[in-house]
Amino acid sequence: MSQSAVDLEAAWRAPAEVFARPEDVVAHAALSQEQKIEILMLWEHDVVEQEQATDAGMPGGMEGDLLRRILLALEAMTAGASTGDRAPARREVVTRRRPAGGV
Repeated sequence: MSQSAVDLEAAWRAPAEVFARPEDVVAHAALSQEQKIEILMLWEHDVVEQEQATDAGMPGGMEGDLLRRILLALEAMTAGASTGDRAPARREVVTRRRPAGGV
């Protein structure tokens, strides 16, 4: 991916489809710190959902290391500051991801 441009809409919908590794988000020169944190938090949410689905018997797995790396990247970006106030942004994205007429 080019360091000069990022499709933010795509990154907010599916960070793993835009970035290969959480470290790539942190290192991306064209993103602001707030954008990096937002993308990492959305990615964290996606990975946690995948882990929960795997725990419920759906196929998947191997998210543990990725989650650890996302959390380390978030820690580096926030220097330990609370990021809980940014959670509502995920609800917006999740709502947009639902198919028309879906549940």
